[in-house]
Amino acid sequence: MSNPDIFAPYEKLIEIKILGKRYEVPENNTILRCLQYLDMESVSQADLCWNGDCLSCQVWVRNDEKEKGVISCRTRAVEGMEIVRLSDEIALAAINI
Repeated sequence: MSNPDIFAPYEKLIEIKILGKRYEVPENNTILRCLQYLDMESVSQADLCWNGDCLSCQVWVRNDEKEKGVISCRTRAVEGMEIVRLSDEIALAAINI
């Protein structure tokens, strides 16, 4: 990894689902950092504020049978999380995911 300092410290990768596909991402990191881990170049260059002010990084997480919108730069990814929808800005930024 060329930029390990941008990620919160982690010892292992956890599995999450994004739009039906399984990925391994670093534990203890926000969803947005995990997306960056999966597609460093595209997500890093996206027009996002990274602090929750713009709300452009919203994703929807399945919780039982309900979907809940969360701000990915402020929400930590957890083992087994299922992301079922991405904001347009995130979908464009994470095009390789």
